[in-house]
Amino acid sequence: RARARWRSVLLLAPAAIWLAIFFAIPLAIMGTYAFRPRHILGGVYPGWTTVHVVRLIDPLYLRVVLRSIELALISTAIALLVSYPIAIVLVQAKRWRSWLLFLVVLPFWTSFLVRTYATIFLLRDTGLLNQLLQWLGITRHPIPMLYTPGAVIFGLVSSFIPFMVLPIFASLEKLDLTLLEAAEVLGARRWRRFLRVTWPLTLPGVWAGSLLVFVPALGSFLTSDLLGGAKVALIGNLVQSQFTSARNWPFGSALSLLLVVVLLI
Repeated sequence: RARARWRSVLLLAPAAIWLAIFFAIPLAIMGTYAFRPRHILGGVYPGWTTVHVVRLIDPLYLRVVLRSIELALISTAIALLVSYPIAIVLVQAKRWRSWLLFLVVLPFWTSFLVRTYATIFLLRDTGLLNQLLQWLGITRHPIPMLYTPGAVIFGLVSSFIPFMVLPIFASLEKLDLTLLEAAEVLGARRWRRFLRVTWPLTLPGVWAGSLLVFVPALGSFLTSDLLGGAKVALIGNLVQSQFTSARNWPFGSALSLLLVVVLLI
């Protein structure tokens, strides 16, 4: 038993060391910076202060946090609605499953920045989507899609949708089909079989995918900068601006700690 315990410790050691060096220690440094006086050129002065943490209760910053949570939740919900049917198709497509999975993970092969700029070309007034709507006769003039909250949500969903598809696909693949057959024999219709059997048994994949989408969507700043045109400020943009243009590292650290607390909750 002792040998098995030491074996477990040795197997966990690389991950624990990695998390300690690249997560726990930087988080501790950020926590101390949040209570240090601000240096005008960036960095901090020796000493302690709570002015930056108290500043977090300003309604201006609370509105930014609430807007960030709202957009992240909407993006997660839309990603779930889009990803679940895709995962079902992947499970049922026995012959083409490998190719379809390849198409799902293909966006990971390109830079996130390149994909975001491609979305700009898609949503702008002279972009493909507006041209298609005008060609079909749905609209006469271009619809302003870029630099709106909708564009930010579209960018977040299109960027993080593979994180939702893969966990749901893994849960659906492990689903015991005899349970669905038993429900059908007992008279359950298709939607009832889904709500009473498929959905509850795939909830672990749904929760995992929702977390994998919600966490990066909440902290994203590049998508809102490029697709929102600096009109849709999220907490990620606020943190980024404090460490760059404002040179206020203590307040940026306090905002980062607030973001960590929100994610943990």
